[in-house]
Amino acid sequence: MAPLAVHIKHSGKTYDVQLDPTLPPAVFKDAVYQLTGVPPDRMKVMIKGGTLKDDTDWKKVAPKAGQTFTVIGAAGELPKPPEQPIVFLEDMDDSAMAEALAMPVGLKNLGNTCYMNATVQAMRAIPELQIALSTSSPIDVLPRGLRDLYTNMSRTTESVVPTSFLNILRQVVPQFGEVDRSKAGMLAGYAQQDAEECWSQMTNSLKDVPGIDVSGSSVAGKKFVDQFLTGEIRRELKCDESTEEPPTITLERALNSQLEKNSPSLGREAVYSQTSRLSRLPGYLTVHMVRFAWRRDVGKKAKIMRKVKFTPEFDALDIATPELKEKMLPVSRRLKEIEKERTERRKVRKRTKVAQQTSGSTPAAADSSTMNVDDTAPATEIPGDLEDESVYRTKELTELEALVDPALKADFGCSVTGLYELVAIVTHKGAYADSGHYIGFVKKSVFHGGKSSIPSTSATDAASFDEDDEDWYKFDDDKVSVFPKEKLGTIDGGGEDSSAYVLLYRSKPLV
Repeated sequence: MAPLAVHIKHSGKTYDVQLDPTLPPAVFKDAVYQLTGVPPDRMKVMIKGGTLKDDTDWKKVAPKAGQTFTVIGAAGELPKPPEQPIVFLEDMDDSAMAEALAMPVGLKNLGNTCYMNATVQAMRAIPELQIALSTSSPIDVLPRGLRDLYTNMSRTTESVVPTSFLNILRQVVPQFGEVDRSKAGMLAGYAQQDAEECWSQMTNSLKDVPGIDVSGSSVAGKKFVDQFLTGEIRRELKCDESTEEPPTITLERALNSQLEKNSPSLGREAVYSQTSRLSRLPGYLTVHMVRFAWRRDVGKKAKIMRKVKFTPEFDALDIATPELKEKMLPVSRRLKEIEKERTERRKVRKRTKVAQQTSGSTPAAADSSTMNVDDTAPATEIPGDLEDESVYRTKELTELEALVDPALKADFGCSVTGLYELVAIVTHKGAYADSGHYIGFVKKSVFHGGKSSIPSTSATDAASFDEDDEDWYKFDDDKVSVFPKEKLGTIDGGGEDSSAYVLLYRSKPLV
């Protein structure tokens, strides 16, 4: 049935409105509210035999075109228009559209899957991983599932439902398919899991993904995890009780605590001191904050309620071997100096922009026909005569590359400076590892700054992102929001609220 053109009468005024008998009366009341300002909960629409209810059957009312309905009720405040007018994509210019579509998408929670969602989002801070997954063929089932998930996330502006990847993860790692035994019957579901264990298991499943070269092409004989996520530790073990026994030097990929062992020179158990230094620094450092400890009384991993601060930047030269430190020191020292110069240039450009806006908005003092040419005020001097930022970046890149040690340059995927910046965080909220809620945080520059090891990103691309924008994206499952950098201190821990649990540091790029 087509909508009927009817009239409503309220406070001495008559309004025209459309009434669709196929829709509930609540829709008609809302249309009346838009015209009269009378809220539906205070509105009475008079009909034959009483008032119009939300469950009234229009067939019994039998409205007719041109019929007049009397409305009783005090008008409240009329609905306010949105603070900013609604703009459709087809009406946006290129810059507005880019900004609207820039926000990365979230992942739907499929029932205690926030641990997986936060981990997947944090791993997006490794753009080289997505390149390796897309160029490698064939690859195992979990890396293939992760590749497809990242592809889907990059092709939509709506939240993604990661059902396929979740099923693969539970198939590859059966512990993530554990059922929550605290609930029975219809309420039973999958149990919450530890995000750090998810990170470790996913990284382990990626160990066979082939590595990539500087052009982004797959390389046989190399593994991605070894290239970008694995460091090498030189451990020197020396007996404290025998100066004659030579030290034992080994290369390993893990840190061990102090130990006692049999001494060949003493013929008995002796105490050994070990000195560990990194002989290779990977492009990405993963830091696991020990937030949980096993409690026998409750039989769970309970949260350690202690505030532990973390740094947004990290200089790893102090934990490198003397030989590696010597190789990195020239480029590391110069990069620190260049970063200060870049900060100063940004400050100058800001002052220049303010000065231009001030000089351009000064009103005319008098009519041009009566103005004395000799009295014309001198032009406002704008501070800082700088070239385009890409010019400086190109020069800096050339200078820094000349300082990179040839051995480090040949080891694609390692850090060449030893300087790191924090780019991703996984936090935990709650009292126990197998309960609570996990949230992922990723620095905005990861998505918009164009910084990766693959040189398809030019100096111009790197400079196009506002480097003063140090804010982050907060991935609370399918809810994605901007998280100001000033609030990073609120996730240091110290209680059951969100506490930083897994940190991902990226080696600072040269541009």
